Amino acid sequence: MKLAVPTDFDILEALSDGRRNTAVNLSYILDRNRSYINTRLPILADYGLLDRVGPAPNSGLYEITDKGRVVAGHRDQYRTEGVDFDDLVESKLRARSNGTTDE
Repeated sequence: MKLAVPTDFDILEALSDGRRNTAVNLSYILDRNRSYINTRLPILADYGLLDRVGPAPNSGLYEITDKGRVVAGHRDQYRTEGVDFDDLVESKLRARSNGTTDE
């Protein structure tokens, strides 16, 4: 996965409170261009980091997934030399689904 730093991590962090939100609100919260946020949200959803939720199919309302929470929680390791970030995320997700932690 190729993330836009820092915007994608900022979006994930803003949604980490578990509340749903839209591009308009996120652009205001993050003080970023709304059009840019609008382009990033579907990409994050394609990576499985966000879910697009209703009430209407095209409402533009998003919420963070478990995978998104893991990615947000390991922001500092995204560009760390020698770390395969995708493998790190997948191992953390497997640990969560097994009820174990390897933190």
